[in-house]
Amino acid sequence: MAIDATLPYDDSNIFARILRGELPCKKVYEDDHALAFHDINPQAPLHILVIPKGAYVSWDDFSERGSDTEIAGFVRAVGQVARDNGLVVPGYRLLANVGPDSHQEVPHLHVHLFAGGPLGPMLTR
Repeated sequence: MAIDATLPYDDSNIFARILRGELPCKKVYEDDHALAFHDINPQAPLHILVIPKGAYVSWDDFSERGSDTEIAGFVRAVGQVARDNGLVVPGYRLLANVGPDSHQEVPHLHVHLFAGGPLGPMLTR
């Protein structure tokens, strides 16, 4: 029997509040399944966050509980944001933090899309 280590979803998190329209964002993309917006504390020349519209804490939570339509829609949205922003060439980086060891700051699944110049190594050793 698998143990579910996913934290419960907190509907007061900042991304849930953005989705409900309680907080503003600098939107770059939106459809039925995802919202993408500029990070307020960018870590690269271009730093966009892509979030699913459903209440999912992490990738493992989403992959277990999300519908096939939600999962496909979210993955397609990430690709669309990259294409719309002209990032396929020269390239971009995707990052999804899960849990405290990865420093996930918001308990709502999100993908960071970094671009706009050389990004350096994946991890500092």
